[in-house]
Amino acid sequence: MEQRIGVIIVAGGSGRRMGGGLPKQFRLLGGQPVLARTINNFALALRGAEIVVVLPEEHIAFWEDYRARFNVARHSVVKGGRERFDSVRCGLQALKSDPDLIAVQDGVRPLASAAMIRGVVETAARYGAAIPVVGAVDSFREIEADEEAKEDPRSHPVDRSRLRIVQTPQVFRSWLLREAYGVEFRSEFTDDASVVEAAGYPVSLAPGERSNIKLTTPDDFTIAEALLAAREEVPADE
Repeated sequence: MEQRIGVIIVAGGSGRRMGGGLPKQFRLLGGQPVLARTINNFALALRGAEIVVVLPEEHIAFWEDYRARFNVARHSVVKGGRERFDSVRCGLQALKSDPDLIAVQDGVRPLASAAMIRGVVETAARYGAAIPVVGAVDSFREIEADEEAKEDPRSHPVDRSRLRIVQTPQVFRSWLLREAYGVEFRSEFTDDASVVEAAGYPVSLAPGERSNIKLTTPDDFTIAEALLAAREEVPADE
């Protein structure tokens, strides 16, 4: 039986690390707003999915006007909360279609491929909860306990073969995600997987993509423009 899917796109960034006045989710990437690209990726990958975009209240009127200038797939907009956790909960409350699975996506990850999105959905449909990951390529060191505030803290290397870089979309069975988000916010909730695991449910790993970057700094936009240009030279496999 085909799974009904709901998508929550969290786009609450203020753009402080990016600089300038326009929040990063509204900046143009290849002639389209970043948020529009993110929305359209999911509309393409998951035909018929209900898409809810969560924005700060002060950005909603701007987006409603701005999106009219571009070809953006159908979606609804709801105001978010103080923390990302609160915004996801607002998105859950806004879903109207009673989906079997719910995907949560960062609004500023506009390069996720349709194949990767579907792969994470398939893993979640099988196991209940899935997140996309890629292997770590850099070397890592961990600062030892009580050393962080020191000018020259002691540290030790970390085995990177055991580390994975976590991306979005993170996809869950609807009832599971709703149950997990029925608690109060805690500082250790860094993403949806951490909320679900705190509720006692395991999270499976699915293949991510190195090109599925989160746009945070001006350098990220430069990389994304290059990735987008290279991708558009070869038609994507839908």
